[in-house]
Amino acid sequence: MNTIHRFRSLHQSGLFVMPNAWDIGSAVRLETMGFSAIATTSSGHAATLGLQDQEVSFEQLCSHVGELVRAVSIPVSVDSEQLFGATATEITANVRTLAGLGAAGISVEDYNPKRAEVEPIQEATERVAAAAEGAKESGMVLTARSENHLYGHDDLDDTITRLISYGQAGADVLYAPGLLSQDQIARVVGEVGRPVNVLRMPGAPDLGALADLGVRRVSTGGALTNVAYAAAMAEADKLVIHQG
Repeated sequence: MNTIHRFRSLHQSGLFVMPNAWDIGSAVRLETMGFSAIATTSSGHAATLGLQDQEVSFEQLCSHVGELVRAVSIPVSVDSEQLFGATATEITANVRTLAGLGAAGISVEDYNPKRAEVEPIQEATERVAAAAEGAKESGMVLTARSENHLYGHDDLDDTITRLISYGQAGADVLYAPGLLSQDQIARVVGEVGRPVNVLRMPGAPDLGALADLGVRRVSTGGALTNVAYAAAMAEADKLVIHQG
């Protein structure tokens, strides 16, 4: 069974955790710990390059994805932001490129950093449809994200409407990062009609509760990267010679 089929099968029942690796070393260590799949993290990858989130180019992302896929034997899903395309044709082509690098999954989100806004639902749905057109050729798992709750738009009705639209456009998995309450997560799981990913973050339900709610997948975003960098900087600070 290839990594795409293995990754797709993980979403069929139960809950699994997909931590986000930020470089080759973290990817290898997470595989050694026994995780069945990993994802990239756009913010974590950017940090390794001395950049801010959403400043990485598509070429840099492709290099990163190729390195991680070659380093591990488990499925790798790509945090691919808005898929770096201004048109449907470009988006579909970029999905094909990521498939050619061996990615088992990709994600597409509805926050447009150039416009500093969550896109109107029609535009965002068209982006998902273009991504689905490319993903269906290889069978890659497509995750569509509603970014409302990361950018201060705490309108759960709008989030659910968006996720349903993205599912109808071809997304296999749906994801609204930033949801914390069990009631919110239960509504999403119950209404969107696709497997749901939840971001593990402070204040979120524990894994047992998420499994009971019917969540299929939990990811960590940039959290592991932040912990690693914070620990390194704390140790380095002990070595700084402070001038008195």
